[in-house]
Amino acid sequence: MAIAPDAQPETGTDTEKSKAARPRHPEKAHRADTPILRKPAWIRVKAPGNAGFRETENIVRDNRLVTVCQEAGCPNIGECWAKKHASFMIMGDTCTRACAFCNVSTGMPKGLDFLEPERVATAVARMGLNHVVVTSVDRDDLADGGAAHFAATIKAIRAASPTTTVEVLTPDFLRKDGAVETVVEAKPDVFNHNLETVPGLYLTVRPGARYFHSIRLLQRVKELDPTMFTKSGIMVGLGEKRHEIQQLMDDLRSADVDFLTIGQYLQPSRKHHPVDRFVEPSEFKALEQIAYAKGFLMVSATPLTRSSHHAGDDFAKLRAARVAAKGY
Repeated sequence: MAIAPDAQPETGTDTEKSKAARPRHPEKAHRADTPILRKPAWIRVKAPGNAGFRETENIVRDNRLVTVCQEAGCPNIGECWAKKHASFMIMGDTCTRACAFCNVSTGMPKGLDFLEPERVATAVARMGLNHVVVTSVDRDDLADGGAAHFAATIKAIRAASPTTTVEVLTPDFLRKDGAVETVVEAKPDVFNHNLETVPGLYLTVRPGARYFHSIRLLQRVKELDPTMFTKSGIMVGLGEKRHEIQQLMDDLRSADVDFLTIGQYLQPSRKHHPVDRFVEPSEFKALEQIAYAKGFLMVSATPLTRSSHHAGDDFAKLRAARVAAKGY
């Protein structure tokens, strides 16, 4: 059931108590604990807390919004929020999937709040964002997977902040006919959908998804709008092999994907998929060079790379790279 226009969503202490009362990952409770490896020096970041961070925190709270920065436990939150950059997660804080790597709460989500797109747009305008990333939880419970809500959010941002470029990071819309078309029709500047890992690890890492469906989704975006930038990302350190990563790159290039991100997987808890190893910075550099050689216009490959990290700066570089390579 959707929230009525005059309804008052849960806020403050009541919401915090409600979230604390339910297990964050009920599907993982039965799993045996796995050790959490000590992070190497190159993966450590400073704790957040300056004035810019607090201002961003206030804007997010005042507009009753959810961010992937908080829900996914992103290590870059201190850096990004200090610069008044935040990635908004629409359609609630509870995902219908149970991916083994993810820190977002799982369970049955609440109904959509149809006022949320306007609140996201208000926050974008208040922050003065030149570029914004909008992502979501998986909403397998919705007939369109939340595609219309993505479109409404894009349109609201366009109205409130016409010069802001919009990047969407969508679910896979598995078995949701017409969903990709709905989002593409709303004209985001970047359509991002992450593969997350190599196909051989999907059953243990991303069991609710289908690798080649995700490849097809990205290919379909280009069929609908050849000028729309497409993007995808993976994590390393889950147990993948170098040749599997290179094959994944080829699969993405076969779908004409423009931008690839590669970052280190970090284990949120002892119940999550363990870190197989911490990949050295030199290996990320080598993967970046391979990806460029395969034809990607833009590659970001570092231990701390995340889909939305430096997304605005990277989008400017992406546009420049296409002009240089293709003339438009």
